[in-house]
Amino acid sequence: MIGAGIGGLSAAVGLQRAGADVTVFERAPEVRAGGSGLSIFANGLAALETLGLSEAFAAVTDAGVDVFAAGQRRADGRWIAQVPNESVGALRIVDRADLHRILLDALAPATVRTGSEVAVTSTGGKLRVEAGSAGSAGSESFDLIIGADGLHSRTRTVVDGETVAPRYSGYSAWRGITSVPVDLSGEAGESVRHGRRFGIAPLADGRVYWFAVANMPQNAVFTDEKATVEQMFSGWHSPIADLIAATPAEEVRRTAISDLSRRLARFHRGRVVLIGDAAHAMTPNLGQGGGQALEDAATLTVLLTPVLAHREAGNAAESSAALESALRRHDALRRPRTQSIAQKSRLMGQVFQLESPLLAGLRNAVFSAVPSRLIAAQAASVQKWSPPTV
Repeated sequence: MIGAGIGGLSAAVGLQRAGADVTVFERAPEVRAGGSGLSIFANGLAALETLGLSEAFAAVTDAGVDVFAAGQRRADGRWIAQVPNESVGALRIVDRADLHRILLDALAPATVRTGSEVAVTSTGGKLRVEAGSAGSAGSESFDLIIGADGLHSRTRTVVDGETVAPRYSGYSAWRGITSVPVDLSGEAGESVRHGRRFGIAPLADGRVYWFAVANMPQNAVFTDEKATVEQMFSGWHSPIADLIAATPAEEVRRTAISDLSRRLARFHRGRVVLIGDAAHAMTPNLGQGGGQALEDAATLTVLLTPVLAHREAGNAAESSAALESALRRHDALRRPRTQSIAQKSRLMGQVFQLESPLLAGLRNAVFSAVPSRLIAAQAASVQKWSPPTV
């Protein structure tokens, strides 16, 4: 496994529990994921159930989020459109740090090797470790290499044959989690204006995960990120100012929002397979980045479990054929779904980041007129997922 993000760690958990000998190589010196929240919808919860992680996940999240009014509001707080509660009833908001802790705790000791630069030297399964955590170099062989190394994946080139550059969306996002609980008065969701958005999501302990999105050049520089957010969203409805104020300045981080510049023609080549952002990096406008990574991990785990059984039985020929079949099926199941969601997410971002006040006003009018049943149906189409049968 290359990469210790959500996709890589969850796949490692699933495969290790299925009997595989798993090693996770992480380039960073330590696994860190603090300062941001994550929305997990019904599909992500189903994937966590498949991976055997539901109980641990439930312990750090709150089912009560479904009672919050959600949808889109204007900057003054007036609702544009509310999402029916039944369409987000399974939604959970989690602190990324909590999710990473759950995943790491579920792995056997020493599974993750941090500070490891890796290079795939053969699609037949040879992995060359260029720099281990102790500065050592060496080469190890694996039956399968899973590239979960994110938006800037190096493994992607091995599978695709060419470098697929990230594509900047035209907007960037600040993210933060308040250090103390903040009263939301039962309202969450997104607030929009022309070229800017602010999102609010309650965590289980009363703290609040928030994000602020604004159109800007990719290389924009601000001397004080928190002060910039405060200025850009000054005058917006309560409790936006309180949320920003309740977040330590050093915890307010900005990320350029990007996806892949084109769709991949395949998610695997030989015994190298891509999951998560390495395969289908998408903008966060549908809140599906983490959920799709979890689906990838769960699907791969289910499909590879019979392969591990063949291997345990000592049948090398059947094991090899079963592995190839499993990877082809994984590609057939995951590529159409993830690429469709990525396209929808990019379109949604373009709609909600409209710079023109006139066009933004027309957008608001259109969304206000959409029947709630259609909003619920659209949400259900994205969130409907179940693990494959084998």
